[in-house]
Amino acid sequence: MTDERPQLGDGYHLVVKQDCPTCVAIEPVVAELAAAGLPLHVYSQDDPTFPSVPGVAVVDDSELAVSWHHDIETVPTLLRIKDGIEVDRIVGWHRITWQEFTDTATLGTNVVEYMPGCGSRSVDPDLVAELAFRFGESSLRSKRVEFASAEDEVEALFERGWTDGLPVVAPTEERVLRMLAGTSRDPQDIVAVIPPLLEPATVEQVAVNAVLAGCRPEYFPVVLTAVEAACTDQFNMHGLLCTLWFSSPLVIVNGPIRHELGLNSGKNALGQGNRANSTIGRALQLVIRNLGGGKPGPNGIDRSALGAPSKVGWCVAEDEEGLPDGWPSLSVERGFEPTDSTVTLFAGHGPSGAIDQTARTPEQLVQSLAARLIATGHPDQPSEAMLIITPSHQQVFADAGWSKQDFRNALDPLLLLDPATARVGISGDAAATARIPKFRPNSLMIMRAGGAAGAFSAIIEGWIGGSKGSEPITRKIKR
Repeated sequence: MTDERPQLGDGYHLVVKQDCPTCVAIEPVVAELAAAGLPLHVYSQDDPTFPSVPGVAVVDDSELAVSWHHDIETVPTLLRIKDGIEVDRIVGWHRITWQEFTDTATLGTNVVEYMPGCGSRSVDPDLVAELAFRFGESSLRSKRVEFASAEDEVEALFERGWTDGLPVVAPTEERVLRMLAGTSRDPQDIVAVIPPLLEPATVEQVAVNAVLAGCRPEYFPVVLTAVEAACTDQFNMHGLLCTLWFSSPLVIVNGPIRHELGLNSGKNALGQGNRANSTIGRALQLVIRNLGGGKPGPNGIDRSALGAPSKVGWCVAEDEEGLPDGWPSLSVERGFEPTDSTVTLFAGHGPSGAIDQTARTPEQLVQSLAARLIATGHPDQPSEAMLIITPSHQQVFADAGWSKQDFRNALDPLLLLDPATARVGISGDAAATARIPKFRPNSLMIMRAGGAAGAFSAIIEGWIGGSKGSEPITRKIKR
């Protein structure tokens, strides 16, 4: 941001790069213009020795200061400057246009009539954020922190308490600007009020934490949606932080964006190894930690008795393509269209395995899954849970023609607690006979994920639901 806008003198200014067939083809044209005595200035984006024309001094623009400040999107571009102001420009090569533009009737008669040109290096997606930082006026309002020259960047971030115990990516201005390019939202828009300190968080501040987490810019709309959802009264992130239980937000992604981001819904879907899965959930947790003050430790508000690895952050996509007929995806079941990209948050931890390698009928398998679900938290106490069915288990139901509703209809009667042993109170005459639901009506969420091999499903054990706990929430992703 220290570079001043390069001032161009009167005359013609040509921007080229050697790595452009059109620019190479018009090298004789440059020689003709120079021979005609036109006031010509040439800027090369990648090779200060190109073009090699006697009498033409080439300005090295490999730093792209001229190209960026003068909005060069295509090379070659020929500018005409008068009284220090650009009065006209032409892009690419078209013989008649160049002849008229330079008032040179015989220009380029030995060169092909038309070539469209190539993209300028100044609009290279890999350079845009860096150039905006170097040459533009930064709109970032976050506090700048200077590290001493002898300071180790990774260790400095640890010492300042900005990590979750794992190394993080330094949020330089270039990286934050690049992250902000992943959304159309204004950097100073308020995303949410972050518990427990109830601090308003801007898009820019969330972007800083997405960089820390290792996210790519294209993940950023998912992170923003997850932050918005987590900080609602419905999800109750504050309560989830304060509980002694182990749960944290599980981010579930549905819709077309799964493929755009390369989210994993197959083998090892709840594990390591996929950047999108690993960093999106982590970004949400870092926002809660760094912006809301939701930290563990002796003086922190996160007082979980044991915690869980999932507290670092976790995210999974549903395997929608593998769903059999009659099995709507999680987001569709929750009222969204198949074409909607959504985020669902569930307050859970785990996973806890549900193994059955011998069941051959849906009736047998639903009994096995029900037995594992009954044991969630405590076998005689109501609870919250999500069931993730793997392809091998789901195939048993699909082969029998069971729909998702058929599965639920068979499962629900098996998820009732014995009133004689249930650790909840029942009043009135029904105390001796009433069966108590293990899960609140319609609270058990079901989705598909996992590898094709292995007759194992998973239970994500939850925190308490209802007004005193956390309710799952689904939000449509906005770009």
